[in-house]
Amino acid sequence: MVPIRRNIQELPASRIRQVTFAGRGIEGLIPLWFGEGDEVTPQFIRDAAAAALARGETFYGPNRGIPELRDALQRYLRRVYGTEIAMERIVVSASAMSALMIAIQCLVGAGDSAVVIGPVWPNAEHAVAAMGAEVRKVDLQAQPDGSWHLDLDRVIDACDATTRLIVLNSPGNPTGWMASEAELKTLLDHARARGIWILSDEVYARIVYGARHAPSFVTLAGPDDPVVIVNSFSKSWSMTGWRLGWVIAPAHLADAIEKMTEFNISHPTTFAQYGGVAALEHGDDYVESLVRRYAEAGELVYARLSPLPRVRLSRPRSAFYAFFQVDGVADSFEFAVELMRRARVGLAPGAAFGASGEGRLRLCFAASLPKLGEALDRLVPALR
Repeated sequence: MVPIRRNIQELPASRIRQVTFAGRGIEGLIPLWFGEGDEVTPQFIRDAAAAALARGETFYGPNRGIPELRDALQRYLRRVYGTEIAMERIVVSASAMSALMIAIQCLVGAGDSAVVIGPVWPNAEHAVAAMGAEVRKVDLQAQPDGSWHLDLDRVIDACDATTRLIVLNSPGNPTGWMASEAELKTLLDHARARGIWILSDEVYARIVYGARHAPSFVTLAGPDDPVVIVNSFSKSWSMTGWRLGWVIAPAHLADAIEKMTEFNISHPTTFAQYGGVAALEHGDDYVESLVRRYAEAGELVYARLSPLPRVRLSRPRSAFYAFFQVDGVADSFEFAVELMRRARVGLAPGAAFGASGEGRLRLCFAASLPKLGEALDRLVPALR
């Protein structure tokens, strides 16, 4: 057998998808394991894409994305964040994951290291490993109340002469942790001083309870700072299947991302981008209503699970996950499978997000309240 690259072959399979395979055939299963809501994309977004398809927007487009969408992104960033981002710094991507992969391709390789703040959705760190670079995981510290704390000194100490990149996801998946503006400023000062890139995954930036958006490098980083910001239409506009996102980067890196987009995908799907324009131009009310719904769902989960003696869970502040510890659980994968069979609810095992997630489960509460209530009715007895 002709070998493939060892670091690709050694990448682990998704533990979340392995749980879903184990759940096949369980009648009446309520799946809360993936990071997406259960609403279809709003009609006005689907109509815009359908209209583009009907008028023949089916040809190749610019690598950076259609001008209409990049213009809409510039206006959106001005309206929501109150900041002006030059058009030359904006690149449309075929999903946030594609943007993360392409940015990592541009920034690290064999002999480099990247500091990854965890527990975190594993794809970004696996993309670093795929490029042959060393992953240095610095995990958030779990607090007695179930919340999480970032030790900035540990992040800084993990950086050395080989470090090219710090990977940050805030608001975070699976923890729901959200960096403060002061923490982001400290990381930015360190990156400037040491010549290290920051890759900031901000796909949950709008899903914040009590604020319009999370603290963001959009408002803190200057045009030449070593910061790459990745965002997506998936979470805030219920567009997970569309595979559409965007990148903000210094102009010279945006040029490189454009080049690598050509080599990877050519460009995002043309007619789908017109749906993105509609989302940005007409979707503010939808985003606000979705966040209100998620806030109510998060409160329901907290009210039902936090009183259980075996469960340690903090009140959600952002994103749409409950990442809770269960006393006595040593193997979260096996426990997730057991829960699925006993309670017929599918949750993600904490081990899928790194060693610090072991003993925990992730519940995505971006579901309708009736469905979520039924799932909790089944889970509570099984978690007592």
